[in-house]
Amino acid sequence: MDISSDESDDWFMESLNTYKDLHVFQLEHPTKVIEWTGDKNICVAGYTGARSEILELLLPLKLYAGENQGLCAERDFKVQHGGFSEEPIESLIHIPGTRCVVTSGSFSTTLQIWDIGGDDSDVIKKTGVINLKSTSAKGSKIAPGLTDEPAVLHGSCISEVQLTEIATGRVLYTVAKESSDSVSGLQFVNACVFLICASDGSLLMGDTRDPSTCHYPLEDSKSDLHWAFGLRTDGSQSEPSCCTVARLSSSGHMLLSDLRNVQRPFCQTQLNVQHNTSENDFLNVCWAPVLDRCLSVSGFDGTVHIYNTMNWSTEGQSPQPVFSHRGHEMSDEAKYSGSLPVVTIHSWHQSRPKTVLSAATDGSLHVWDWVDKITDR
Repeated sequence: MDISSDESDDWFMESLNTYKDLHVFQLEHPTKVIEWTGDKNICVAGYTGARSEILELLLPLKLYAGENQGLCAERDFKVQHGGFSEEPIESLIHIPGTRCVVTSGSFSTTLQIWDIGGDDSDVIKKTGVINLKSTSAKGSKIAPGLTDEPAVLHGSCISEVQLTEIATGRVLYTVAKESSDSVSGLQFVNACVFLICASDGSLLMGDTRDPSTCHYPLEDSKSDLHWAFGLRTDGSQSEPSCCTVARLSSSGHMLLSDLRNVQRPFCQTQLNVQHNTSENDFLNVCWAPVLDRCLSVSGFDGTVHIYNTMNWSTEGQSPQPVFSHRGHEMSDEAKYSGSLPVVTIHSWHQSRPKTVLSAATDGSLHVWDWVDKITDR
């Protein structure tokens, strides 16, 4: 559905009251990764070209000016460091406490290790590789380890998931499960316990002290869909009992589970989302790090929806979002391009409660601080 000029103008006028801040940036190539490297810095990387740019960007300083915004002229993202990859970037993660990021690309036989630079250089340089067992069209999913020695958990299918030390390339752990199911996402719960979500929605919980894993399959009626997941923890050393996992299907079905009883979701609901793309590559669900029980979804169209799950029932039907960011589909580029962009990725700021970044297939990159019409009155 095309956006009319009147609809776009109405949205712009409404946005004056629905956003505390909204800043836009245009990337030369679209990104499907947004990774925080600091309180005011992110890394993005292209996924459409044979040679892809990796950038570390400084967020608009006006976002941090508070009541003195009128005195701050810096409204734009600024490129701080940059480099090039010889492959499209499918995944990118930052190793906490370092200036190191790790990337994976389509059909690549390695993970790439990068130094994103410091005050003495503006160049992002490749410093090493991690060899993979096999290649995948979608690339390997990656998650940073939470131990003292930098390591990454990675894999494109379940049987290939392993934990590798970055400095030496030494394999510290391998999942002892024969399965060709592709990995939709993975994340550590604490220093030892991790969770893997397969693309069919099944979950596997493992512990790096034990090669065996616990497998929690979905009902057959739901396993033919594509699934993404998001894990809510209460810190870097969370106990599984304090964690909640959200699973989102390509049809908009949502499951919420307590890690103490993964097999039985305590809530499931159907989101009322549009499907403007047949691709499942961009499906994304994230928990807000600061706001209690708030999560967000994207990847269906040009919108990011935010929900408060506090009052979701066991069999709730089509909950309404507390906020929807439509900025990507309301841009001038979207109006005249003939096709609406799809949000490729979004990410919450780790300490600012309502600050979110989002990117879309047209190369647009937005950072926005939204207003809750109920709590912010």
